[in-house]
Amino acid sequence: MDVVQIIREVGVIPVVRGATTDTILLLGLALQRGGIPIIEITMETPGALAALEKATTELEGVLIGAGTVLDAETAQRAISAGARFIVSPFLSIDVIQAAKQNRVVSIAGGLTPTEIVNAFQHGADMVKVFPAHVLGSNYIRSLKEPLPHIPLIATGGINSKTAGEYIRAGVDAIGAGNALVNAKDGFEKDRWEAVTERAAQWISIVQKERGKKADE
Repeated sequence: MDVVQIIREVGVIPVVRGATTDTILLLGLALQRGGIPIIEITMETPGALAALEKATTELEGVLIGAGTVLDAETAQRAISAGARFIVSPFLSIDVIQAAKQNRVVSIAGGLTPTEIVNAFQHGADMVKVFPAHVLGSNYIRSLKEPLPHIPLIATGGINSKTAGEYIRAGVDAIGAGNALVNAKDGFEKDRWEAVTERAAQWISIVQKERGKKADE
């Protein structure tokens, strides 16, 4: 199964800020136990690259990607460390090209229809609608009507109470930050069981809403 298929099947991408080499393995295992074998490690955090490399080397069966990638140089470093997908918070043609040149999945950021179509036309495999909560799930639904062929990931301000709305609106996946993986709660206090429980809760929401859509 390829990267895009895995993301679509799971339906949730944990966006991890504050990951370290000391915590990333425990975090990855906790998420995997809850049914989410995916981690997006954001690159603005000091030591993120080392954490990413450790995760890609030692977490078997977990799909690891780099988030908050702002330029092609950072994309290249993340890819060299083993990232299998590259995520940007905005539309960067340079980042898309860096990912595609290295045969890595590109998830470009976009908010407006122009940005989303532009990203897809330049080779992005999926487009992250960010910040999604500002315009809400109805906006996603409106985007999908004329653009059903573009795989969308909704990210930004989404929690377990609103996640189902975005699945119903037609996104392929949801990016979840602090509502799923809170660095202060999950890392410092070693509350790995809580991370697993939250992961299972999010997966349950995705599966439930997809089931409703299939019955419509």
